[in-house]
Amino acid sequence: MKPEKTLMISPIQHGTVIDHITPGEGLTVIRILGISRGTSETVTVACNVESSHGGRKDLVKIANRELVKDEVDKIALVAPDATISIIRDYQVVDKKPVAVPQEIAGVITCPNPNCITNTKEPVPTRFVLHSRGYRCSYCDTVISRERDIGDYI
Repeated sequence: MKPEKTLMISPIQHGTVIDHITPGEGLTVIRILGISRGTSETVTVACNVESSHGGRKDLVKIANRELVKDEVDKIALVAPDATISIIRDYQVVDKKPVAVPQEIAGVITCPNPNCITNTKEPVPTRFVLHSRGYRCSYCDTVISRERDIGDYI
């Protein structure tokens, strides 16, 4: 006899669902969104769950909050295959994949301690998508796709 299908995570009435997050990056997404202990938001995080597309994924649900473009761009850096669904009255009213930004300004910290952005000069960071990752526009340091870019956000 086949077991009944049950929901592991309850639906939300209004808010945002971030699905297909790279396994292990769900907590990074929470950090990127500034959600911390003591928050008044209802947040559900599922890590390393089976995906219907095969493989594993993380998932984040945030009740009563819709993300802005800057937040979605940051999520795309750590979860380029993620989708963002807007929920209203328990229904998905909009669902879009994230888009990996071609240029990022003021978001990533340059790992090069000698970069001008890491001195006392008021210069915001600027990175451009490069074949190997993101390249600093000032010192040419590349944060490769293999490095944990979430550590620099």
